[in-house]
Amino acid sequence: MQEPPQDPPQDEQRDPPPCADASRVIRVRVRGRVQGVGYRAWTHAHAQALGLRGFVRNRRDGDVEAVFAGTADAVAAMAESLLRGPPRSAVNGVEIAEADESALAPAFGAPFVILPTA
Repeated sequence: MQEPPQDPPQDEQRDPPPCADASRVIRVRVRGRVQGVGYRAWTHAHAQALGLRGFVRNRRDGDVEAVFAGTADAVAAMAESLLRGPPRSAVNGVEIAEADESALAPAFGAPFVILPTA
């Protein structure tokens, strides 16, 4: 009869590595030629593909504003892709600020939405 495996001694047990899918929320402001070039639709499609929650909208000053929430890896990938944008855009800068779940309020609990201009 075979004995069941034993737990390793206490001094050999290790803490699990940090979780790669920890939740992260960021608020983003994108500057440049980002209105009238499909930037919101492009952002919406990328955010959905990454499984993110949040919103994107045009600002009256010509910028695009967005909030993204999801795994740290997915949020980081989205933030990086914003620098490129869709083919007809010309991104001059991206401001990123950490946020909390309250930043998602304008999305009214939807997965990811395009909101009217603010």
